[in-house]
Amino acid sequence: MSVTVTPVSGRRDLDAFIKLPFRLYGDDPNWVPPLLYLERKRFSPKTNPFLQHADAQLFLARHNGQVIGRISAQVDHEHNRFHEERTGFFGFFESVDDSEAARALFEAADSWLREQGMEAARGPLSFSINQEVGLLIEGFDMPPMIMMAYSRPYYGRLIEGAGFHKATDLYAWRYDTETVPPKARRAVEELRQRPEITIRSCDIRHFDEEIASLLDVFNSTWSENWGFVPVTPAEARHFAEELRQIADMNLIIIVEVEGKTAGVALAAPNINEAIHDLNGHLFPFGWAKLLWRLKVRGLNTGRLMIMGIKKEYRSRQYLAMAYLLCDAVYRAARDGGYRWAEFSWTLEDNNAINTMIRNVGCRKYKTYRIYEKPLTS
Repeated sequence: MSVTVTPVSGRRDLDAFIKLPFRLYGDDPNWVPPLLYLERKRFSPKTNPFLQHADAQLFLARHNGQVIGRISAQVDHEHNRFHEERTGFFGFFESVDDSEAARALFEAADSWLREQGMEAARGPLSFSINQEVGLLIEGFDMPPMIMMAYSRPYYGRLIEGAGFHKATDLYAWRYDTETVPPKARRAVEELRQRPEITIRSCDIRHFDEEIASLLDVFNSTWSENWGFVPVTPAEARHFAEELRQIADMNLIIIVEVEGKTAGVALAAPNINEAIHDLNGHLFPFGWAKLLWRLKVRGLNTGRLMIMGIKKEYRSRQYLAMAYLLCDAVYRAARDGGYRWAEFSWTLEDNNAINTMIRNVGCRKYKTYRIYEKPLTS
């Protein structure tokens, strides 16, 4: 196959980049078409704050004039500042099942990253560790949750054929709300009875401040995790703006000790459940369908996206705080009519959190992989 790879240049190229998955996944019932207007926003520095602290280049692969693949190459300056390294990233990888096309895409991305002075490449991240992360390698039999990736089963073979090897795996867990968490029940109830502890949901009147406080806990509690990059203030504002449109305030849990935030959990309704049949379009009838499904019928599934406990409350005195957060999310989801939720994602070697998740009745049902390779010989 004769393949040419060129940088995305102009609106027509960007439109081809965005719409390629609609053709590649046309026969896959588990793929969820993204909303096109949101896809266009994510590739603009004006509407995606990640691009305020990153450089990125998109590429298209063509054969006989037809687009057959795409990839992004990006340098996240916040990542390299935080970790004191020179790592570049790739993302948004999509391709027909052809090793030549895939190699040509990765050669273009690798070359661009070398020109930026990067010493290693890692991915897929679309665009960052705080957005869609990893390549799905197990769990192709179910659609992805909100802000989780999906892919063709052969993508792993194509990525490895381009010289990449496993960096780490990420787990997604299924939590059926019909299952009452059996572990640590006595300790959870003891915490609930303590007068200094308050469990509450998000206050819509102060939504932006609540989300900013929650992300502050996230930044402090996740800072030692592999690949972590702090959420910038601009990213926090952007996240709050997007979350406000779909959030269920009862699923955002804040635990306070003597009036101070000690732990947080953020679960969101799974909007993919509401948009799966819109084919990326909100007009002419998509808006009405989406609003009815979100506000009238309601959704059956959700995703626990963030859970964190401040370091000063990770002591024997508050040993069951994580279980308390899980229990609070469970009760809110059950009372809200949700049937099951995904807890995602967790690092494969985070034994403490993975054990706790198993103890509350979750089972691992999807695995995502992050790959890397050196860019220097």
